[in-house]
Amino acid sequence: MATIRKFEDIEAWQEARELSKMIYKVTSNGQAAKDFGLRDQIRRSSGSVMDNIAEGFDRGGNKEFIHFLSIARGSAGEVRSQLCRMHDQSYIDKNEFDVMNEMAVKISNQISGLMNYLSKSDFSGLKFKR
Repeated sequence: MATIRKFEDIEAWQEARELSKMIYKVTSNGQAAKDFGLRDQIRRSSGSVMDNIAEGFDRGGNKEFIHFLSIARGSAGEVRSQLCRMHDQSYIDKNEFDVMNEMAVKISNQISGLMNYLSKSDFSGLKFKR
């Protein structure tokens, strides 16, 4: 695994950022823009994925990072559920659904891989490095 010096280097964070941008775009127009509850919730959920990766990384300890990665992974699942609701209401078409859902699954898998790597690492985190 490559050395990660800042949270922006984390592939899962980069992918989550792209997914969040896509979600903002599809919820800015049409019926999705008018469904304030769903629009706001999916925007918050997609932002939560990237925000929790960033917060966990910047806390400097592997155990805390794993905890925040778990929250981020849960938010990715929440995004997938909300994408289903958006598709069911015809706010997004099948192609849009498939692309964003696949991204959310990929992000979840990346997060799981990072959690697994960190849980097996002997390094406790930067805040413990002397």
